[in-house]
Amino acid sequence: MSTPSTVDRAFEAALYDTGHTALDTGASLLAADPATDAELARRGQEFVAAAWRRGWQPADVVRLVRRDLDDVHVRLLSALIRAQQPYDRPRGPRWTAQLDDLPTEAPPRTDRFSHATAVLELYRLLLGLPALEPLEEAAGPAGEAARPESRMLTRIRALLAKAEATGFPEEAEALSAKAQELMARHSIDEALIATREHTAKDAPGACRIGVEPPYEQAKAVLLDAVATANHCRAVWNEPFGFSTVVGFEADLEAVELLYTSLLVQAQTALTKAEAAQRAGGRKRTKTFRQSFLAAYAHRTGTRLAAAAQTQVTQDLLPVLASREVAVTDRLDRMFPETTTTRLRGVTDEAGWVEGAQAADRAQVEGRPRLSPRPARKR
Repeated sequence: MSTPSTVDRAFEAALYDTGHTALDTGASLLAADPATDAELARRGQEFVAAAWRRGWQPADVVRLVRRDLDDVHVRLLSALIRAQQPYDRPRGPRWTAQLDDLPTEAPPRTDRFSHATAVLELYRLLLGLPALEPLEEAAGPAGEAARPESRMLTRIRALLAKAEATGFPEEAEALSAKAQELMARHSIDEALIATREHTAKDAPGACRIGVEPPYEQAKAVLLDAVATANHCRAVWNEPFGFSTVVGFEADLEAVELLYTSLLVQAQTALTKAEAAQRAGGRKRTKTFRQSFLAAYAHRTGTRLAAAAQTQVTQDLLPVLASREVAVTDRLDRMFPETTTTRLRGVTDEAGWVEGAQAADRAQVEGRPRLSPRPARKR
């Protein structure tokens, strides 16, 4: 019978016992044996590969590590993901974009014990990751260049960037409305092209969008409203800080762009509202901010739902209906059991009023949709 390696003994001590004493024991074993470094790194790559098999993606794990651990762990994880990449199977463009967004800074130099402690803390988290619903993003043919971003999406990004940067609500209103108008046109154009060309690969996909503290419940409601307005469906995973959005690719891109922009605009409006309240002698509190963002999300959703009743032309109705059925079918297969959720802890009247007014100023028009739906939570 072979003798367990130092790494095996360290893992036995530290990874399966969550106590600090056990962690110190494992780290001490690794720190005392420099010959373990290569095996320790290889085992970390195996943990990363196992996370991918369980449905996780790079951005998901980085988000969780950043939330639950420290910057040094994020850097260690990024290095492991890059080291494992050559051994991974081909992935799609969203995956590639997530790899490109990984932090590039190397982990800071520390003593061997501190380094081993950080590595074991990271491996504990990776070992405990549960299975997620696979997103099944298909990779393109070998050697195929990444699809360039359309001029339409470039224009949309530019409009939303201006809406976020301006200090004038009326200008932000006009820019956001124009961006949503272009999104709707882009979505319809993509749908008609796919129908006309009978594109077999044009099927609903899915992506995960981070919904992070603080006030994540209000943010999840806002994302659900944006997804619904753009012919997508969203399911919030509260424990792991993201929502899975299901829809066709052009619509998924629109949801990511618009949701991110609305968050920036909401934060800008909240900062101004808090400054005005302080100038009036009232101390701003967590309940004010929570109520503000809840009202912002609720009011935006109400206005998007109203805009979604806009009639579409008869020639577009069968196309939209067919795609909506496909999105619903994909969602139900991924999430056969979901529950609805309601906003909690909204008690500050001033915050609610200010948030609703900020949502009105955002002036984002929704796309036509066939019927309203409740928000879902996993």
